[in-house]
Parts: sequence; structure tokens; C-alpha cells
Amino acid sequence: MTNYKTLKLKIDHHVVSINQRKDMFCVSLDTILLINFIKIKNQTETLIDFGTNNGAIAILLAKKFPIKIIGIEVQKEAVELAIENIAKNNLQNQVTIIHKDIKDYANDDGNKKVDIIVCNPPFFPVLAKTNFKLAPLKIPARHEVSIDLKDIIASAAKLLKVKGIFFITYPATRVDQLLLTLQQYNFSVKRMQIVYPKINKNANRVLIEAGFKTNTGLIIEPPLICHNENNSYNSEIAKWYNKNNK
Repeated sequence: MTNYKTLKLKIDHHVVSINQRKDMFCVSLDTILLINFIKIKNQTETLIDFGTNNGAIAILLAKKFPIKIIGIEVQKEAVELAIENIAKNNLQNQVTIIHKDIKDYANDDGNKKVDIIVCNPPFFPVLAKTNFKLAPLKIPARHEVSIDLKDIIASAAKLLKVKGIFFITYPATRVDQLLLTLQQYNFSVKRMQIVYPKINKNANRVLIEAGFKTNTGLIIEPPLICHNENNSYNSEIAKWYNKNNK
């Protein structure tokens, strides 16, 4: 029998409950960082979550913003879990999960253009030493086996309205590739925040807000330090977690 665990997260005045399978990708710090970074304008109508997995990002954003959200996910097991989590949090009227490859969804001319796309992508390249048998259901969420950065950004360009917004978190070591690919597909980076695991440590993540076919002009926000010296989360991150997680 597959082992499950439940994660509870606080957002505004809500407590969100997320069921997770231990043999699949689970909510990580990247999820919290991305949610914290996202800003949504009042006129926003529809948002797409690329690679929604168990639905955590879609659910948290739905609790925070009164907008329509579509989660796209290629893994059948993750789709089933996301639908279960949406029902668990009473969001069936706001969040829709679609079982489809992101590239195929983007190539469907019948889809309407949207205001925002968010993505916490797989970013480990596939290497000769990659062990696909170790955790087969985690591999597509972590490694670039079915989609890579270029595919993700190209798909976002097809689905976004002009001046639509794309949010992404990515390893700091690959930020040059990210910025070049965004430029290639007519995105201008509007906001950037660099994330550090601890003070005096090298950055390990960047958070990006990019506009599709917009004017240039970049704001670099103050750096975010995730952990205190005693390894506890800083207050901005710690506020998300419920003490009763199991």
C-alpha cells in the first residue's frame, strides 16, 4: 500500500490540507518561495499552473486570489491526487485539473489565452548516472525527461496574452540559461529575487516574473535568506507551516 502523508499550510486566514504520496514529488520550499513571490493584479481572470503535480500551488493560489486556475499535469497518479486535494479543500468550482502534456496543451488552438502562468519546473538534466528505477514517479517532476526549460517557456509564450505574466523558480546556477531563453521567446524580466539558503552561503534559487511582449525594466528585490543560523526557517517562511503536520 502506498504511504501517504498530509501537509498543512497556512495562507492568509486559511489552513490548506495537502495529501501527498511519499513515492511522488512532495511540496518543497520552492513551492512556498514561488507562492510568496507571486503578485496578481485585480483584473486577472485566469491562471495556469504548469506541472501542477498534487495541486499544491493551484490550491494555495486559489485560497489567496479569487481567480480561475487551471492545473496541467502529465502524470496520471499526480492528476488523481490533485483532484482529491482540490475536493478536500472545497475548490472544485475554482480549480480545474487537466491530464495532458504541457506541450500538447499549448499546441491546442482551441485554448483561450490566459493572464498568468506559473511554474515550478523539473530542472535536473538527465545524466548517464540518473537512476530512473530509484523513484520512477519522482523523476518527471525533478528531471527534464518529458519537458525542458525551452519547451516550458515556448509553451508559455503560446498560451499567454500579450503583456501576460510568467512566474518561475529556477536554480541560481542556471540563471544565465533561463534569462537567455526568456529573451528568445519575447519575455522581458520585470522582477527578480535571489534566494540564499543561509547568510554567507551562495545563492541556490532565483525567482523570476517575466512579461510577454512587454517593455523592458527590471526590479531586483532584496535578497531572501531562507534559514537562520540554527537551521530554522526565517519568520516569512515559518508562518506558512502548521505545527500539526504529520
